[in-house]
Amino acid sequence: MDLAPLPSIRAIPLTQGPRHHFFGYYDKSCWDATGRWVLGLETCFMDRAPQADDVATIGLIDTKSGNSWKPIAETRAWNWQQGCMLQWIGTSSSIIFNDRSDDGRWVARIIDINTDEERIIDRPIYAINGLGTHAVSLNFARLQIQRPGYGYPGVADPTEGIPEPDNDGVYAIDIATGKSCLILSIAQAAALGRTPDFEHKQHRFNHLQFNRKGDRFALLHRYKLPQEEVGVTRLLTMNTDGSDVRLIGDHRHFSHYDWYGSDAIFGWASQHEIGQHYYLFEDRVGGNITPIGTGVLECDGHCSISPDKQWVLTDTYPDDENMRSLILYHWTSGERIDIGRFYAPPMEWQIRCDLHPRWSRDGSSICIDSVHEGHRQMYLLDVSEIVSVFRP
Repeated sequence: MDLAPLPSIRAIPLTQGPRHHFFGYYDKSCWDATGRWVLGLETCFMDRAPQADDVATIGLIDTKSGNSWKPIAETRAWNWQQGCMLQWIGTSSSIIFNDRSDDGRWVARIIDINTDEERIIDRPIYAINGLGTHAVSLNFARLQIQRPGYGYPGVADPTEGIPEPDNDGVYAIDIATGKSCLILSIAQAAALGRTPDFEHKQHRFNHLQFNRKGDRFALLHRYKLPQEEVGVTRLLTMNTDGSDVRLIGDHRHFSHYDWYGSDAIFGWASQHEIGQHYYLFEDRVGGNITPIGTGVLECDGHCSISPDKQWVLTDTYPDDENMRSLILYHWTSGERIDIGRFYAPPMEWQIRCDLHPRWSRDGSSICIDSVHEGHRQMYLLDVSEIVSVFRP
């Protein structure tokens, strides 16, 4: 495909110092349904891991008013990688995020940004479906012990030291009622396709994400020895009520992923015959597994699929010059377009600043977190001209 010269893409700051700002993970959009408001977090430091009583301020960036910052709440349940699971509830004007209650429990708070009406759900959330009706959750205290930097400090884990607890795991939450129930225990996941190397390992869940219909979600099942950092990873999918659990990726490594629609998952994983690569996994037992981006996308990154399913957006970890690349990959043509490189000074693993690129809801813009200007801030990249070149 012959292309006209592509426009130069500039990263425009959405936030300013002296305080630091970020959103968190790549699997949630920070934009509201109107495209006007962008969610973010504000902190007064960026050089250490958060402690139990460190507070982050939740705010709104008004893109129609000079990117002005409006603080609306605070949280004591956050980390540098994934923030406080801050996200919009469907297309409504309400947001949801995790916090620690005054009596020392992880909870989720819901705030309507128009009315300031607030309510509390008696369990933290990880992901919420696109309709805003159901959420899924896990034990963030266990996650903090097993994978520091992804859980929250400040609450004891009642399952600490238990390798495969049967009373802890994935919880489903009804957003309207706030009621929750355990739908998949860690012990149940460990019994699925069990192999001898499961023994004497500590098992956990992480990275829960709904498909686009909102009727199924995926999660990573990980297990490791105490001295290991990540361990072995498998990918499971299941219905919101806990039924129809499927083992989709079980070749010992599965990393970042995103749903390709509602029936397939695109992610960086390992296949015994080929090795680590980006693959498209059909969401069915024994489904097809297809390598994607061969010779073009050759390293793990925080990958997501554009709203129109035409593009892969991903990034890289720092190279030898401590630069992170931001990449667009066109699904049909196989064209790779590098739209930015950003300096990332060496930082301890827990406090690093990955780009975590996130699509706007209309697929015309990208938001990243970055420290290339010496402090942690949020940036906007307008990619409307690039994506329009390939539009059918």
